[in-house]
This record gives sequence, structure tokens and C-alpha cells, in this order.
Amino acid sequence: MLYLTTLAFFLSFVVWFNFAPFSVAIGKDLHLSPAQLGTIALCNLALTIPARVVVGMLLDHLGPRRLYAGLLVFAVIPNTVFALAHSFVVLVCARLVLGIVGAGFVVGIRMVAEWFDHDEIGSVEGIYGGWGNFGSAAAALGLPPLALAFATGPGAWRWGVGLSGVVAALYGVIYLFAVDDTPTGATYERPRGKGALEVTSRSAVAGLIVLQVPIVASLGLVAYRIERVGIIGWPALMVLWFALAVFGGFLVRRVISVNRPALAGSYEARDRYKFAPVIVLSLAYAVTFGAELVVVSLLPTFFANTFALKITAAGAAGSAFAFTNLVARPGGGIASDCARSRRRVVIGLLVGSAVSFVALSELSSRWPLAAGIGLVIVASVFIQAGNGAIFAMVPLVKRSVGGQIAGIAGSYGNIGGVAFSSVLFFSIDASHPAGNTRLLFLVIAAAAASVAVMCRWLPEPTAIPADVAAIPDSAAEVAFDSVPV
Repeated sequence: MLYLTTLAFFLSFVVWFNFAPFSVAIGKDLHLSPAQLGTIALCNLALTIPARVVVGMLLDHLGPRRLYAGLLVFAVIPNTVFALAHSFVVLVCARLVLGIVGAGFVVGIRMVAEWFDHDEIGSVEGIYGGWGNFGSAAAALGLPPLALAFATGPGAWRWGVGLSGVVAALYGVIYLFAVDDTPTGATYERPRGKGALEVTSRSAVAGLIVLQVPIVASLGLVAYRIERVGIIGWPALMVLWFALAVFGGFLVRRVISVNRPALAGSYEARDRYKFAPVIVLSLAYAVTFGAELVVVSLLPTFFANTFALKITAAGAAGSAFAFTNLVARPGGGIASDCARSRRRVVIGLLVGSAVSFVALSELSSRWPLAAGIGLVIVASVFIQAGNGAIFAMVPLVKRSVGGQIAGIAGSYGNIGGVAFSSVLFFSIDASHPAGNTRLLFLVIAAAAASVAVMCRWLPEPTAIPADVAAIPDSAAEVAFDSVPV
């Protein structure tokens, strides 16, 4: 099951990231400007934010087998539209819809959690996340040769993009018949409420409402950035912002509607779970995965400009950040399983990330290239091991709503990517035509240090007592202890 689900995640990321390897070819073929190409890349990320939340809700009710298979089969539709597109508008619309495919990550988190025990969840989630994420690198390395095997010339990219969607859809059918939601005899727990995460206290309802704000705000920021580069006008931006305000109101209304029992104080103590882990882990993932998203995309240009490298050499140097994910993310999960305190592992990796990004902010042409690459590798290990350690804790918060919690945390990873990339966007000036990377690295360091401090309020998950574990429906539940002061 782990290998089959990891392959599903891998293929979903191949499709989600199949634009980047062909961006230059697409720009030349369809006569697109750098601003238009940047907009397409941004649209690839935008809808993944709400999609991960929505997919998390569907996941807890439909189960991972049908939902993952459905996402992979669905991917072939917008992917084929993108591959056959001849206009910028069609490219943007197809890419927006393809962002939904990036939500597949959430599905596998719950699937893997259903099949493995508490004491090994970090290791298996790390393997799933690390090797699945490698789909983005595989797209960059494998799709161009695949395209050239079928065609040459300006339109060759269409083969590479189109075939990746076909392969994902075919595997979706295979996945539907090859796996089960749970091991034989186990029960797939579902929440009672539909439409929002079910929480169990008044303070948790307030916290969940607050968590909706960055989801809507990040989409508003994406719309503003699109307006700034002239893709849409000011009136269209106002319409989008109004629509997002309505969407935000809908989210808040659903939170209140689903959680009326919590507002009424109807939950008994044994049925309650702590909401603090959802908040802290979401913010932590915004730092670690958000930093990964933006740094992976900027490193080739950063190395080219800093060390005067040719683009191929700069790309090879920058790829060091992506390739460490194969080992670092599983390593973070394994460290979480082996350590006496999962919380301290997260704190240590966030502190290491902060220190390494402060060091990266000082990287310049005066440094030896090997030292620069080495520092990038160190930073990537901390960031990506942090991803693994965070998602070693996410599935342990509450089993029956595990998909929704993973969806919220996963969406915050994309929110972090939008926020960090906006630091570059708003720092563009004559001295920094591509944005101020030193400022970006310092902002990432400050964010990592701040969340490390917030982890003081992150409870420590522990296995439940044996007598409770003997109850079938509670066999995989985990309790979060209070944090010692």
C-alpha cells in the first residue's frame, strides 16, 4: 500500500509540475512575455490552497482509495486542455484547475496513517512525502526527453505535458482496484459534521475561524499580483476581492454551522481533542514547505547571478536543494519516531532552518561555489526534514478528521509559498530586478525562529492507554498531553 500510494503522489506531482520544464519552450512557441509565464506559474499554485482544504473534507467522508483514483483520472482533463492550448487565457484557466491535482498529497497522508502504527507513522509518512515530492524533479528531468522521443520543434512540449496526464489517469484506474482504505477488519472513522473541520471547544471554533483568514488573504494576494503585471484590470481585481470576501464569509458560516455542539459545550472531556497542534503545525508547515517551494524555483537564477554560471550549471547547482528531499524528509519522520519528544525534533529543525537561512543571506560571489552549494544542502536538509517531522505529528491529532487536518496544514504550506514569493515580488527594484534574495532569506529565518518559539504551545502526542486501544474504533487514536511549562 505504501509504495502504491507513494507512486500515486509521485505521478500527481509530475502532472502538477509539468509546466516548469517547458516554460521557455512554451513562451517561445506561443510568444508569451516573462510576466505571462510568471502568472501561469503562480496560477499553478493558487487553487491548491483551497483545494487541499476541500479535498481534506471529501477525504474523511469518501475515503482515500476512491478520492485519489478520482483525482488522478480527473487530472487528464485540464492537463490535455493545457497541452492543446494556443492562447494565454486557456493556459491560465487550465493551470488553475490543475492546481487541484496538487491536493493529492493530503489524500495519501490519511491513507498511510490508516495502515501504520503510531510509533512508525513518521517514518512512513516521510517516505511517502519525500519520494512523492520527487515527482517535481522527475518532471524536470524526464519529461523533456520524453517529449523529444515523440516530436521535435516548437510543439514538442505538448507531447511531454499530455502524456504525463494520460499516465496519471491510467494509474488512477489501477489504484482504484489495487488498494483498500484500511487493513482487513479495521474501521474507517468518519466525522459527524460535513463542510468544515469538526472541533470540540469554543476556543477551537474561534481558532478555526482565524485559520480561514490566511487562506482567503493569500488568494487575494495572488489576484493583486496578477493585476500588478497587467493581466487583469482594477475593476476585475475588485470583483475577485469581493468574491473572495463572500467565499470567506461562507467558510466562517460553515465553521459555525458544523461546530454548534462545540459552541454549546456539548462534548464530554473524553471526546475532546486539542486544537493547538492544528494551528502550530499549520504555521510550521507554512515555513518549511513554503520555503521549499520558493527556494527551489529561485536557486538556479540565484546561482547564475551570484557565481556567473551558465544556466545549465546553475540549474545543476540549484537542484541540490530538491534532491536532498529523497533522504531528508524521510529522515525527519524517522527522527520523530525515534526521539523521546516529537515536539523537540520540530523545534530543533526550525531552529536549524533559521540559522542556515541567516547564513544563506550572507552568501555572495566572494564565497567559493562549493561552499555555497554545501550551505544550500544544509538548509535544504533542515527545511525538508522539518516537513517530515511536522507530518509525523499531523495524522496523530485526531483520526476521524485526519484528512481535514492534513488539508489545512497542507494548504498552509502553499500559503507560505505565496507569502515568501511575494517578498521577492514586492522587493523588485533597480538593484534587485528579480527581487531581494537576501531579504527573502532573512524573512524565512525570522519566520522559522518565530514558529519555533510558538512550539512551546505544541502538545506532545503519546499513545493511548492499552484498555482504550483495545476498542476497535479507537485503535489508532492518539492523545495530546499538556505541554509542561
